[in-house]
Amino acid sequence: MHSRKNSIEIFSTFVQFSSDRFDHWAVESKLRRSMQSCLNRTPQETSESFWALYWYKFWQVTETQPLAKQHLTAYLQESCYWVSQKTVTSFASTQYQLSDCFQIAISQVEKIFQGFNPNQSFTLKNYATTIFSNSIRETLRQRHEVDICTDWGLLRKITKKRLLESLETAGLSPSEVSAYALAWECLKTFYVPSPTGTSRQLPPPDLATWNAIAKSYNSQSSQQVNPQTLEKWLLNIAKAVRKYLYPTLNSLNTPKGGDDSLEWLDNLPGLQQESLVNEIIAQEEAVARNNQQSEINQVLITTISEIEPQLQQILQLYYRQQLTQDKIAKHLEMQQYTISRRLKKAQECLLKSLANWSRDTLHISITSDLLKNMSIVMEEWLQNYYCNS
Repeated sequence: MHSRKNSIEIFSTFVQFSSDRFDHWAVESKLRRSMQSCLNRTPQETSESFWALYWYKFWQVTETQPLAKQHLTAYLQESCYWVSQKTVTSFASTQYQLSDCFQIAISQVEKIFQGFNPNQSFTLKNYATTIFSNSIRETLRQRHEVDICTDWGLLRKITKKRLLESLETAGLSPSEVSAYALAWECLKTFYVPSPTGTSRQLPPPDLATWNAIAKSYNSQSSQQVNPQTLEKWLLNIAKAVRKYLYPTLNSLNTPKGGDDSLEWLDNLPGLQQESLVNEIIAQEEAVARNNQQSEINQVLITTISEIEPQLQQILQLYYRQQLTQDKIAKHLEMQQYTISRRLKKAQECLLKSLANWSRDTLHISITSDLLKNMSIVMEEWLQNYYCNS
C-alpha cells in the first residue's frame, strides 16, 4: 500500500481491494471538491491532524449530515488497513481474509466518533486503532464460537437476551417471538445432553425428548404443535442467531449518493464555519503552548540538576527559604560577594540553557532584548518552582 500524499487525498479516498490485496485508492469526487473548497478558504492549514479535528467537530454539530463522517472514514482508511493486516496475520487459523477484517473494523466508525474525546492525550488515529483491533478480535472470537457449534449446541449456549435480540432483528412479530422463545425454553428444560463429549457438537434430541418438549409446549400454549414443527422452529431460531451474531457486512468504504449529493458545504445554514476553524486553531495553539511550557520546565529542571551541588544549594536557600545573600553567606561561612557571584553564575547557566532551547526549538534569533525578557521569565519560574516544590 502506498501512502496518500496530501490532505485532499487523505480525506477523500478509500481503499479498494483486489484478490484480498490492496489494489488502489478510489477517489470520491464530492469529497475531493469539499476538501478543495476548505483548503481554498484556509490555505495556511495543511496538516492532517488539523483537518481531522476540524471534521470531528463538524460531525459533532451535524451528526445527521453524512459529509463529516465520510471525510473521517476516508481519513481512517490506512489505520484500519494496517490493523486489519496485523490482526488477520496473528489469527493464522481464521477463515476470514484481510478484506473481511477491514469491513468488520471500518463498520465501527460511528462508535469511534461517539467515544473519542479530543481533550484527552490520544489522537483520533490512535483511538481508532484500538477500537479497530478490539472489534476485529472480538468478532473473530465470537464468530469462531458460532461456526464450530452445531445448531443444538448453539441453542444450548445462547442466552435468552441474545435469543430475543436475534428474533426481533429477524423481523418476527411479537406473537412469533413469544412462540419461538417458549419452544426454546422447553428445549432447554428437556434436552439435557450427557456430560461426556463437547457441548459444541451436540446431536439433535432423540424421539422421546422431542415428545417431552412438544408435551410441555402444548401445556403452556393455546397453539398445539407437533415435534416436527418445534424442530423446524428451533432450527429457524439457530439460523436467526447465526445471522444476528454473524451479519452480512455492507461496505461502509464507499460513500453512497449521487455525485452532486454533498454540494451543501458552502451554504450550510446556521453553521459558522470560520468560527469552527478559529476554534480549532485556538485549541491547537493552546496545546502547542502547553507543550512548550512543559519542555521549558524540563530544560530548566535538567539544568539545575547538572550544575554544581553548591550552586544548587545557593538556589534553594535563596528561592525556597528566601534568605538574603548576607544570611546565605553566614549559613555557608562564605563572603557575601562570593554568594552574589555564584548566584549569578547559576542564573546565567539557566538563562543560557533557555536561550539555546529557544534558538534550537523555536528557531528564533537571540537578541539582548530577548535575553532581558527571558531573564525576567526565568526569575518568575525559579520563584514558582522552589515555592511549589
